[in-house]
Amino acid sequence: MIVCKIFRSDNKSETYLYLADNCEFTDLPAELQQHFGEPAFVMNLDLSTDRKLARVDVEKVLQGLQENGYYLQLPPKLPVEEEITKWLS
Repeated sequence: MIVCKIFRSDNKSETYLYLADNCEFTDLPAELQQHFGEPAFVMNLDLSTDRKLARVDVEKVLQGLQENGYYLQLPPKLPVEEEITKWLS
């Protein structure tokens, strides 16, 4: 199990950053910090391979956290409304 912190981007809608518990936002590459903007803390989360996440594969998040100390979740390709409809069908 890996503990991470999740932040929402103030610059980019529906963009989230999963940050390993032992990393800080200032540890990230400067270009990523600039494009992400001011991070807004969302929550702490315990991640393991058996946990389901709404919009991203937990194994990709875990891999990013282990290799880079972070995982960047970009906005979905479908608008939220279409994504919800897809799940309800």
